[in-house]
Amino acid sequence: MADVKKVVLAYSGGLDTSVILKWLQDTYNCEVVTFTADLGQGEEVEPARAKAQAMGVKEIYIDDLREEFVRDFVFPMFRANTVYEGEYLLGTSIARPLIAKRLIEIANATGADAISHGATGKGNDQVRFELGAYALKPGVKVIAPWREWDLLSREKLMDYAAKHEIPIERHGKKKSPYSMDANLLHISYEGGVLEDTWTEHEEDMWRWTKSPEAAPNVPTYLELTYRNGDIVAIDGVEMTPATMLATLNKIGGENGIGRLDIVENRYVGMKSRGCYETPGGTIMLKAHRAIESITLDREVAHLKDELMPKYASLIYNGYWWSPERLMLQRMIDASQANVNGVVRLKLYKGNVIVVGRKSDDSLFDASIATFEDDAGAYNQADAAGFIKLNALRMRIAANKERKLV
Repeated sequence: MADVKKVVLAYSGGLDTSVILKWLQDTYNCEVVTFTADLGQGEEVEPARAKAQAMGVKEIYIDDLREEFVRDFVFPMFRANTVYEGEYLLGTSIARPLIAKRLIEIANATGADAISHGATGKGNDQVRFELGAYALKPGVKVIAPWREWDLLSREKLMDYAAKHEIPIERHGKKKSPYSMDANLLHISYEGGVLEDTWTEHEEDMWRWTKSPEAAPNVPTYLELTYRNGDIVAIDGVEMTPATMLATLNKIGGENGIGRLDIVENRYVGMKSRGCYETPGGTIMLKAHRAIESITLDREVAHLKDELMPKYASLIYNGYWWSPERLMLQRMIDASQANVNGVVRLKLYKGNVIVVGRKSDDSLFDASIATFEDDAGAYNQADAAGFIKLNALRMRIAANKERKLV
């Protein structure tokens, strides 16, 4: 890539991306544009500007993407009730296509001919960033330093930073032993003691949630209002998507909700243990299934459930911008037209309990479902023919088996 003149770097201002910035300048003799995204990770992003300026960067993008992240990525994913391998709510995965999208937008705006990221050659994020970038700008060049350089340890990175006088913050606090990623949907933890699958995670690792044991001894009740499959209000108060998720994170965290410890199958082929805090997302998933239970036709609901694992894999593996994911999304969104109403929840010591749901579009008919006299709304005698017709193939098979004995 000797012809690279300008590259847009996904830049956090931390050790890895600060070293990458200098490495790109020296290795490719190119101009670097930095892009720092605020996805609600809970850390200041503005200091990245001063760090980039100190390293001679002239074009610096620091973008607040919180509303776009929740509205255009988290919400569409939750309309599908998306869970990867039965448990993971895809907090890291769903942020990557937005970062890729913004990298390409900035590359187009600045005339850059390449993008760069700090994802390692062992993880999923390199795949997610690059699949997204190629889908949006097929001819873009991608520079992935972790696949090129020999700075493969924290010690080597620190030595490089010292040699080149790269400004790195040094805190008096002991560095977290975990590799962490945070945004408005979750925090992830990998590495450290978690690399032994038999070792219990440490209690002081968690940042957002109380332990269920330490959560309040009285339940918290919530009412979530849905419109076209998305939450629009909490306890009757309308909120923007990002504010809504931040509010659910706080309430859920206080009630010990959203902790997860799993071993997942990475797309690159290895198994990886990770711990996740997703308090707001855990509440959202439970509530969305509850409102769908009264507003979706049975076969529509079942079809969504059958397609969901494929949809989840597409997001996990980095295919957000693929034609198949976009096709599935159109179908999912069409199913949400009547997913309107209110869900009442009880949060208690790590549990999300549905205690009520109502909707003007409800398909639940109490006059038919009742165990009391339904005044002829449902003729129970009709069930006999229904059962016999559905049993026909099994009766034929059983008769054949008997004749063969």
